[in-house]
Amino acid sequence: MSNEMASDIADLTALQMRDAFAAGELSPVEAAEACLARIRALDDRIHAYSQVNEEITLAEARAAETRYREGRADGLVDGVPVAVKDIFMAEGWPNLKGSRLIDPNNPCDVDSPAVAALRRHGMVTVGRTTTPEFGWKGVTDSPLEGPTGNPWAPELTAGGSSGGSASAVVLGMGPLALGTDAGGSIRIPAAFSGLFGHKPTHGLCPMWPPSAFWPLAHVGPMTKTVADSALLMNVLAEPDPRDPSLPGNRTDFLAELEGGIEGLRIAYSPSLGFGTEVDPEIAAAVADAVRRLADLGARVEEVDPGLDDPRAAFDILFYGGAANAMREIGAADRERMDPGLAAVAAWAEKLSLLDYQGAMNVRASWIEAMSLFHERYDLLVTPTLPIPAFRKGLEVPEDWPHERWPTWTPFTYPFNMTGQPAASVPCGFTAAGLPAGLQIVGPRHADALVLRAAHAYQQAHDLSGLRPDWIEESPTEGSK
Repeated sequence: MSNEMASDIADLTALQMRDAFAAGELSPVEAAEACLARIRALDDRIHAYSQVNEEITLAEARAAETRYREGRADGLVDGVPVAVKDIFMAEGWPNLKGSRLIDPNNPCDVDSPAVAALRRHGMVTVGRTTTPEFGWKGVTDSPLEGPTGNPWAPELTAGGSSGGSASAVVLGMGPLALGTDAGGSIRIPAAFSGLFGHKPTHGLCPMWPPSAFWPLAHVGPMTKTVADSALLMNVLAEPDPRDPSLPGNRTDFLAELEGGIEGLRIAYSPSLGFGTEVDPEIAAAVADAVRRLADLGARVEEVDPGLDDPRAAFDILFYGGAANAMREIGAADRERMDPGLAAVAAWAEKLSLLDYQGAMNVRASWIEAMSLFHERYDLLVTPTLPIPAFRKGLEVPEDWPHERWPTWTPFTYPFNMTGQPAASVPCGFTAAGLPAGLQIVGPRHADALVLRAAHAYQQAHDLSGLRPDWIEESPTEGSK
């Protein structure tokens, strides 16, 4: 292995690592050590991880190394380091969920479907990434762990609730990361942090135990490249008998990436018709991305879906989920929780069954309307977020006229209501060096098409190899 490769191991993609393992140019132990070195060098400033156990990580890496040496490696991610959001059950790790109420000395004895599938395919667990308490908001801070910083500007938020996963991937602390998304929790940090994130069709990737936010919740990948996410989707979409939401996946998402977007009918909606004011620099980056899609042969038309903002119904379903998650938690323990989470749960506890059913009616109307919209358009593109990242430790930007986080992410939660596949791909930076994201939305079950379009765009405008300027190279980084 060359010294040049050794200095850059932590920045390799999952596919590059896997190819290097197979060729004998790199070992899973070297890859794991490189990611752990990045964590040691950078994570005190960012706080992407809530739990790291180097003994577990290196034991899994040595087992993968043995499989490669003996010619037994056959998993899709065998030996590849994976960051697991601290909201998934994983045998041997406590599932803290950003909460002081959970015993850190009580490790899980079973894996959630996503973790179980990754284990079947030989992953190396790097650690557990930070999340707000119970994953309830669009930024990542909690009473247990404090705030997670943005990889491009550590004093700003990485977004949430999968903010730890986002920062970990960007900074080379693991090429693959698990996220969850019930209102934008994959796409928000992907846009704020400058990486790719995909929210699959609802139910495509099994979830167990059932999410408290069930009608809205998704499991999905967060990676630097679309190709790595397609690889991870091949794992996450494997069936699990504990969640029979959809039949087992038969699509090879990685094989479906090529083919481009020539002739696709793409609707471009700068504001979803909600009258959302988009930061001028974000709007300009998205408009430039849309021009690139047209240059790649897509037939782009600026048009809105023509639907009203579903936020009132979303609030009922989402905050109702928060109340559901807290149904067994008493008043004394609630005093120890995130005050915002306690407040929205208390609000939702006053709702009636008819309120909930009315919100589900709005969800059904959006599903129907968007299904009809996609008979005319193959894809819909929007900004992922209307603003760049703001100061960490806040739920909303300073001087924001609203109290709660969904008010600044109007482009993400509508597609949790519909269950459509939606991805965020980096499309540029502001003058201050903060990332902007382009959201690509497809019809339900058209995940392969969304990934193909995102891949075509990323091939034409690839920002995945950029690294934040503040990082200082560590002499131990990537070393054996």
